[in-house]
Amino acid sequence: MNRSVAANLGDRLRRGPRWAAMALSCVALSSCTGPAAPASLRFAVAKFQHETCTFCPGGDTQIEDWLRQSEPLSGEALLSSGAYVRGFAERAREFGDVELVPLSSPAGVFGGSSRSWNTRETFDHFLDAMLAELADQLPVDAVYLALHGAMAVRDVPRPEAEIARRFRELVGPGVPIAATFDLHGNEDAEFLRHADFAFVTKRYPHYDAYIQGERAARALRLAARGAYVSTTATRKPGVVTATVLQWTGRSPSMEIMERARRWEAREADAYVSVFYGYPWSDVPDVGATVHVMTNGDQALADRIADDMDDFIWRVREEFAVGGYPGPTEAARLVAEAVARGETPVAVGDHSDRPGDATHLLAAFETADIGKVLYGTITSPSALEALARTGASPGDAFDMEIGGFTPSGGAAYRVQGTLEYFGEGLGYEAVAAVSFNDGNLVVLTPAYSQVLYPDAFRLGPIDPAAYDVFVVKSRVHFRRGFDETGFARTIVVAEAPEPFVGTTFLDALPYENVDLGTLYPYGTPEGRR
Repeated sequence: MNRSVAANLGDRLRRGPRWAAMALSCVALSSCTGPAAPASLRFAVAKFQHETCTFCPGGDTQIEDWLRQSEPLSGEALLSSGAYVRGFAERAREFGDVELVPLSSPAGVFGGSSRSWNTRETFDHFLDAMLAELADQLPVDAVYLALHGAMAVRDVPRPEAEIARRFRELVGPGVPIAATFDLHGNEDAEFLRHADFAFVTKRYPHYDAYIQGERAARALRLAARGAYVSTTATRKPGVVTATVLQWTGRSPSMEIMERARRWEAREADAYVSVFYGYPWSDVPDVGATVHVMTNGDQALADRIADDMDDFIWRVREEFAVGGYPGPTEAARLVAEAVARGETPVAVGDHSDRPGDATHLLAAFETADIGKVLYGTITSPSALEALARTGASPGDAFDMEIGGFTPSGGAAYRVQGTLEYFGEGLGYEAVAAVSFNDGNLVVLTPAYSQVLYPDAFRLGPIDPAAYDVFVVKSRVHFRRGFDETGFARTIVVAEAPEPFVGTTFLDALPYENVDLGTLYPYGTPEGRR
């Protein structure tokens, strides 16, 4: 939203009785001796986050899917939910002149990023509730939205932009709006037509979510005080990448984000946000995006945006093209690492979105690799059977697990001993089964991305007893298995087709995306 300073101040003068009273107070105080304490500000806080895999099976996401694990969060429960919101709330409170107005917000979807399209009814249900709650508490001086960027909704091409538009419609033109995002967001210029700021994580794994929340608080306070007029520029480089290639611990992803940080360090009050995109959402704004915000300097915003856009295009080949070993080759690499004593080995089964794939389990068993912890394999039917029969630790286990979606391969029969059956990994019931040569498999009711070895401390399970850890993760597992120094060897493995979450994006049945306009599958308009 490119507003001039004069227009922005004009907006504020038209904001009604509360601002008129503040203006009169300022006039009266101008004849007094000593500075007056600044009037308090009221910031609305809302959260609506979903990374939507529109190619995943299981049907559309309904209202009850958002309520299965938790009712909407409100009050302090919302303000302490997740790093983005905590960073925003804690920094805003440190200022001493900000009152937070938390709006009841959905906590999250059962199954997370393995869930498909949200229905329009689902989207409107939660958004309407937030807006109605806010309407009863107006006026506010700013709005903070904790979003993701990769939500997909039937008949809503750009959900986050629609959220910003609806909030803007309610609060009016003079109230600054900021949002924080995951770098896997799919956005374009539409969001900043309705909002003033977009703050995106610059690290994957996302160590800086709290920091982005803090930045949003600072920017909103400046804007609400009239000290910052957000002037923006957006660019779409025309590059689409599988998320496994976006790890910021490798080049050129590392350099892209470092370039954004350098611009922010050189130019006062410049904010540079880079979305890498989320290709598993079949939405029209898929792919990389650059958002730049400056304080009333359009020329600077455009200069930074052009530079970032050009740089991403220059490094496109190394950024967007890559491949990983399949199950058999991955088994060979792991076996060699074990033979050399380079354990623990952490294996990222990166392409398994539903979480039920058994490809690596079968390949590792064929290669006779022992002391492997598979965490986790989605197996709701096995868990239901255990509950139905009243199973308990020590019982014999003989069931087929996983393999219930086309991309999951065949269900795999496991014969062993039930070591644990109870609450864990955020679910009411998970199971851990030991089998064969010191192996263990953890069964969950939905896709689970385990980030830390200690998460496997379920009942008697000791992670130190295993040489190999197979997790359903692309990059986030590096947080606890790689970047802490825990694993001596890292292997990222690809799945055989049919493809859902792999690097072979051209195998996906897109309906709203023309891959021919995006590198590496085509040349974007205006590029050579």
